Amino acid sequence: MKTIGIIGGMSWESTIEYYKYINGEINKKLGGLHSAKMLIESYDFEEIEKLQSSEDWNTLTKILINSAQKLETAGADYIAISTNTMHLMAPEVQKNISIPLIHIAQATGNYIKNNNMNTVLLIGTRYTMTKPFYKDKLKNEFGINVILPSLSEQKIINDIIYDELCKGLIKENSKQKLLGIISEHKKEGAQAVILGCTELPNIVKTAEIPVINTTKIHCLEIVDRMLK
Repeated sequence: MKTIGIIGGMSWESTIEYYKYINGEINKKLGGLHSAKMLIESYDFEEIEKLQSSEDWNTLTKILINSAQKLETAGADYIAISTNTMHLMAPEVQKNISIPLIHIAQATGNYIKNNNMNTVLLIGTRYTMTKPFYKDKLKNEFGINVILPSLSEQKIINDIIYDELCKGLIKENSKQKLLGIISEHKKEGAQAVILGCTELPNIVKTAEIPVINTTKIHCLEIVDRMLK
């Protein structure tokens, strides 16, 4: 078994899900008392969020590179960033380490194509929805058409993520707002919805169209690499 190095704490709510999924899948495949060989570098998300809000991506890039290098030095065979948003810095992180970074959008793109879909709705933090790093990867590498919510819908989604989900709060009225947004974009031809924030699967389990749980998809890819 290979060792996975996880960059987490963004937020800790989603990092918990990574720990559960990866260990659960390893045990399912190997049986007995098997669990994952894992190293975790976890951040105080308050500090990360302030840098995100101020758009200080240069500092955030340095932080992630430092984490990846520490995990590699500690013995990790692969690196995984346990958040969709911070994959904005993934190319720079990969350039500064000598082990593979397992990209969440790459795993998601493979899943979408394997399920014969070509038009999807992307919801997540405002950074994931508005910056090109995610949707361009899906379009350029997989030929997937990505539908984005309106600006007003993006604000609703972003507020639910940062004000509630990152704090472990699950509210029924927020769930209904998200389901309503998904339903609206089904009319535009969305064949599925990408839950492009690793906290979103905690509130959206099913919708009018198939739900693409990027957290689970990423973890399954991580486990496959660990057991190769």
